[in-house]
Amino acid sequence: MWGYRRRYGACVTTPRPDWMPTEGFSPLDDKLGIEIVDFHPDRLVATMPVKGNEQPFGLLHGGATCSLVETIGSWAAAIGAGPDRRAVGIELNATYVKAATSGVVTAVCTPVRRGRTLATFLIEVSDESGSTTASARLTCMILPA
Repeated sequence: MWGYRRRYGACVTTPRPDWMPTEGFSPLDDKLGIEIVDFHPDRLVATMPVKGNEQPFGLLHGGATCSLVETIGSWAAAIGAGPDRRAVGIELNATYVKAATSGVVTAVCTPVRRGRTLATFLIEVSDESGSTTASARLTCMILPA
C-alpha cells in the first residue's frame, strides 16, 4: 500500500458495487493474500504480500504476480460489464521489470478499451518504494450472465 500512497497520494477507496457478490474473492486470492482496496472502475487497486508468495530464490513468484493481475483485471472487466453480464480472461501478457523480495506489491488496473464483447486493461505492479516490478495486459471476453 505504501508504494500506492507515494505514487497517488492518500488512498481513496471506492467500495465494491452493491450488485457484486460479497463472497466474490476466490480461494486462490485468499491463499495469496490479494486484497482489492479500491473498486473505482477507471483505476482498480489491489495489494498482495510478497511473504508466502516467493519462488525458491526468495523473489516474488511470477505466477503469484500473474494471479494478482488476473484477479484485478477480471474484477475491472466484471464491473465494466455490469450485473447482467460476466467476464472471463482470454489473454494475459506480463513483463517482469524488477524483482520484489519483501513487503507488499500494489497493482493498479486501468482500462485500455471497454467494448461490447471484449475489454482490455493495463496493470502496473509496484513495490513499496513505488518502483515498477511488472507490467501486464489482460483481455477479457464479456458474456451473457
